[in-house]
Amino acid sequence: MKFYIKKANSIEGLPSVIVLADNPSNLPGELLTQDEINYINNQFDNQNKSQFEFNKFTRWIYIQFLNLEENTPFKRAEKLRKAGDTLASALNEQKSESVTLLDCLTDSNAAYYLLEGLALGSYQFLKYQTKAEEKRNTLKEVSIISRVITQATIDKLNHIVDAVWMARNLVNEPNSTLTATRLADALCEMAHKAGIKVEVFNQNKIEALKMGGLLAVNRGSEEPATFTVMEYNPQDAVNKQPLVLVGKGIVFDTGGNSLKPTSAMKTMKSDMAGAAVAGTTLYAVAQAHLPIYVIALIPATDNRINSHALVPDDIVTISDGTTVEILNTDAEGRLILADALAYAKKYDPMLVIDLATLTGSATAAIGSVGAVAMHVASDNYFETLSDCGFKVNERLVPFPMWDDYAEMIKSDIADIKQSGGKYAGSITAAKFLEHFTDYPWIHIDMAGTAFTEKRDSYRGLGGTAFGVRLLFDFIKELSEDN
Repeated sequence: MKFYIKKANSIEGLPSVIVLADNPSNLPGELLTQDEINYINNQFDNQNKSQFEFNKFTRWIYIQFLNLEENTPFKRAEKLRKAGDTLASALNEQKSESVTLLDCLTDSNAAYYLLEGLALGSYQFLKYQTKAEEKRNTLKEVSIISRVITQATIDKLNHIVDAVWMARNLVNEPNSTLTATRLADALCEMAHKAGIKVEVFNQNKIEALKMGGLLAVNRGSEEPATFTVMEYNPQDAVNKQPLVLVGKGIVFDTGGNSLKPTSAMKTMKSDMAGAAVAGTTLYAVAQAHLPIYVIALIPATDNRINSHALVPDDIVTISDGTTVEILNTDAEGRLILADALAYAKKYDPMLVIDLATLTGSATAAIGSVGAVAMHVASDNYFETLSDCGFKVNERLVPFPMWDDYAEMIKSDIADIKQSGGKYAGSITAAKFLEHFTDYPWIHIDMAGTAFTEKRDSYRGLGGTAFGVRLLFDFIKELSEDN
């Protein structure tokens, strides 16, 4: 099912209606009786109630009040997204197929945030349920009547919602149907749809490029690895040097010979969330025709065990010639990212951002409410990205990149070792990746935020697509600043 938001000038027919206002005096009298308005006034003044619903038999009327002086703007935005998710649940429970949002505010952002929560909260993954139609959400269209929300803003939101849903679908797909090859196929399909140039390197090409990190992780698999290059370079691009997104594409992670326990392996179909976010973000950027040159690099494989699989104490040679001592085959993501970061050098990029469900240390440090991030030579970029994170509530927590941590990954038998040991795991992983960069670079470790095992408001259940809204907002800022 595709969710669609459109602009309207009037309420057509008898759809359910959501009214967004700051106080009862701004409510449209034609939708409510005087008794209903009196009840709202009483509850609003005496009980501080902010949500009301009325069953009009032919439709439902939902009232959402917003205190414009309440909380910080970021907290208010998040409260509205969650209110939108609650409204989506109510509308789907009532089997509504469409709803009209009547924006009575002069704050142009408020209705946007409510719509965002409404749309993202309507997502479901029912592909493998035999009785899916009985459980499927009915709401699929929202019309908005607003004096301040523009058509361009609505278009932007549709592109973002579409990309988020696509990313969630990819992350929620089981490995039995989403191998590295099928992930590459899915990326090609969205690239062709959006007019993005795309090339998939097969096993032979990967071997020819001597991508030893990706090949080493793939040694235990019966499925070939892939390396997908997506390139969006519009004629009116504001940048000559591209922004490069690198997404970790481990389609299933057993841990290899450093085998994970069953409980830790259960959600490892989501270890390709970075790849899904990188690909679908580029898709949204192209669909929105943002005037900026962006490339996505997506190395993909599963991490399994056979007689050829990588083992601790192996030495691996990355495509730039760096030799790596292997200590833990469950620290495989950094190996495939190393090849991708080294490959990115050929583009002389303005900035590279990698996204990866990389370390349990990141989750242990900050939980699931944000992502750990580190950066090199990119202070202004990182500040903008961090600000965007607060705006969309996909927040980044900066960790240090002190040279002291590089000492922890020095090897006695190779150029560098793959793991820094028990402490500061997310930082030493980033220091490992830094070795393969010579350009402004931001690393996002989204291990705690990419997947949720219980429904979390508009973030849904399963894949969250954390990073799509963050990166789209950031890229839009870059295109406007330049």
